[in-house]
Amino acid sequence: MIITSRSNDRIKAVQKLQSAKARKETGLHLIEGDKLVSDAIASGAKVQTVYALESVPPFDGIETVFVGESVLEALCTAKTPQRMCATVETPSCACPETYPDGLIVVLDRLQDPGNLGTILRTADALGAVGVLLSPDCADPFSPKSLRAAMGSTYHLPVWTGSLETELDRLNSGGFTCVCGHLAGGDSLPAPSKRMALVVGNEGQGVSDAVASRCIRYRMPMRGRAESLNAAVFAALMIQSLINVMPE
Repeated sequence: MIITSRSNDRIKAVQKLQSAKARKETGLHLIEGDKLVSDAIASGAKVQTVYALESVPPFDGIETVFVGESVLEALCTAKTPQRMCATVETPSCACPETYPDGLIVVLDRLQDPGNLGTILRTADALGAVGVLLSPDCADPFSPKSLRAAMGSTYHLPVWTGSLETELDRLNSGGFTCVCGHLAGGDSLPAPSKRMALVVGNEGQGVSDAVASRCIRYRMPMRGRAESLNAAVFAALMIQSLINVMPE
């Protein structure tokens, strides 16, 4: 059977996952596109149901519901949806009892879901061990964040917690915590095997409470621009810190 009506109750329930409220209430999120669905499955994400065009072979052990093209367009937020989307159980974002060695990327009130997803993808590609979000960050499981992350949301842990509390724990655990700050020095701290990089809000930067728990660093600017996009700054800093960290 193929669902061809956008007013189908099941389809309307899935559409609601485009909103943060529905994602929170159901514990599910929606992913779009062939690559993201396949990558989520390969990464071990708990994919609940795949909604696909009839030309898509069903996935072993996962419910597949076939839909018409207009229905798939209604389910997806992308302007050019591919052949499938899927509902996925949202993993726990609780902070760990013990943080792993390596570089942790910390995001303080980051608001743009595209920036958040891009930083997740960069952290994954360059070898960070996890990403810690303040509770008022953009939703990492929103459609835009997931598209920008390109599957990296399922490759490394994403935690959410009070940054003041968690940075205190990181500092007590031997982490060197660094944040970008206009009042910071121009030298990075000595490298260690446990480091945390804090990236602040796009407009306001890192909060005073967070900055007080970090070594403040101001990236040298040789041109006339006064600042960088948050995702670009994160990429440059992740690369710089990863390159000097001991094995």
